[in-house]
Amino acid sequence: MAKIKVLFICTANISRSRTAEDLLLGSSVYEAKSAGFKWCEGTGQLVTQELVDWADRIIVMNENEDAHLTLLRSGFDVFSKDIYILDIPDRYRQGDPFLIMLLRDRLKNIAGINL
Repeated sequence: MAKIKVLFICTANISRSRTAEDLLLGSSVYEAKSAGFKWCEGTGQLVTQELVDWADRIIVMNENEDAHLTLLRSGFDVFSKDIYILDIPDRYRQGDPFLIMLLRDRLKNIAGINL
């Protein structure tokens, strides 16, 4: 059976989306990638239409403070995609234990991803 492809998106692909991607490493069910809307020196990759097309599910970290869903919808063809908003603010460093706890809880309860 093919793995479900999950794209995690945050502002700069530094902390939240990278931590979420790390949580799915080695999963037998999910394949994960992460990206951000802004380029910062030494960080990961920018969101592209190619990444959007690759994904079966797209998970953005925050809409209220960061407008991730708005940016995604205004810049990319996502209308046929399953998109979830985790409402996790940009207050945590990559791998922060509290961030990991939030991600696990919200991935399960909002996106139906059990880790």
